[in-house]
Amino acid sequence: MLTIFHNPSCKKSREGLQYLKDSGRCYTVVEYLKHPVTEQVIERLLVKLNCKVHELIRTQEEYYKKQIRGKHFEEHELIRILVENPRLIRRPIVEGKFRAVVADPASNIDLIRE
Repeated sequence: MLTIFHNPSCKKSREGLQYLKDSGRCYTVVEYLKHPVTEQVIERLLVKLNCKVHELIRTQEEYYKKQIRGKHFEEHELIRILVENPRLIRRPIVEGKFRAVVADPASNIDLIRE
């Protein structure tokens, strides 16, 4: 079963969700703006994404530009910032049992083999 971390107001996220629907694969939807993720969830996703936390941050967001850009933060501080400001999380993220992908483009979902 796959999990999509979804923001319905985001075009790319809607495309990822539609791709999953069209694929016929089983999935659940987590609207992470309504049901925020925890630090543990972000840490798990980072492992499955095989990336560092700064790679998961949407740098075009106003909060990033005013509060983060040009400053030094430890990994755990950035994770806490993402928990407190979930709009900063790149989207959509699709998580499988062993791997996760940022589904932009939506076809990245095909990289998850379960």
